[in-house]
Amino acid sequence: MFGIWGTFSSVVFYLTLAVGLGGLLGNTLVLWHLGFHIKKGPFATYVLHLTAADLLFLGCQLAFSAVQVALGSEHSLYFAVTFMAFSVGLWLLAAFSAERCLSDLFPTCYQGCRPRHTSGVVCGLSWALVPPAVLLTANTCGLLHKSTRPLACLRYHAASVAGLLALACTAFIAGLLLFVWVACCSQRQRPRFYGAVLGSGLLLLVCGLPYLLCWALHPYLPSFLLSTFFPLATLLACIHCSARPLIYFMVGRQPGRREPLRAVLRRSLEEGAQLRAGGVSLPMGRV
Repeated sequence: MFGIWGTFSSVVFYLTLAVGLGGLLGNTLVLWHLGFHIKKGPFATYVLHLTAADLLFLGCQLAFSAVQVALGSEHSLYFAVTFMAFSVGLWLLAAFSAERCLSDLFPTCYQGCRPRHTSGVVCGLSWALVPPAVLLTANTCGLLHKSTRPLACLRYHAASVAGLLALACTAFIAGLLLFVWVACCSQRQRPRFYGAVLGSGLLLLVCGLPYLLCWALHPYLPSFLLSTFFPLATLLACIHCSARPLIYFMVGRQPGRREPLRAVLRRSLEEGAQLRAGGVSLPMGRV
């Protein structure tokens, strides 16, 4: 029995490493092309920061895995740091999905009411506020050191879980509303960003939610249950962060044509023509 479990754990561990390495490569390509070769509009700014958050998560995951292999054990700091990067990505995904949905459902109102630098401000606040909030919760719940404060842990942890679940629901519901609107109600040409929003929402539901549940249940689960569930949740979280470049590629490719990666990413991530087709005319530099 223990031999089977050890084999299963090793398979999950090395699958996580393989998926993480592939995700690092894919996200690095997206970050390079989007950062230096593709004009950025308001939605592509979210994608740029979301890709950076995915890279940080995968990089931390691989770094801590290497330390685990070298030392034969892992520190509780590992979960806190990787979840910090995961939370930043969740904030950015929720903001990206909600704004993309609003821009398609209410284009005139969106054009008139949207402040000029909304995307940049939201991304900056996500990077500035989310890490301290996650680390504060981890500190009170004993993830950064051995001591724990039960009442403070319960209070901070409940607020953290409620906020993150609200963000996950926002991302998924925005993608679902956009799907229903584009498929059933809108007479306009389907925007390519629609596929990226819907795919990211479904990916979060299937692969990102278990990792979020690990954070929610971590202070209350017995260690043997946590050691069973956590490796699988980590593998799914790596798939969640690694599959997004594949979504961008599938959204931008044209069947039957072989094109450079830059052309495919430009088609899926540049939104100027899509916004004009939807009744919104934002300049490409407006973020």
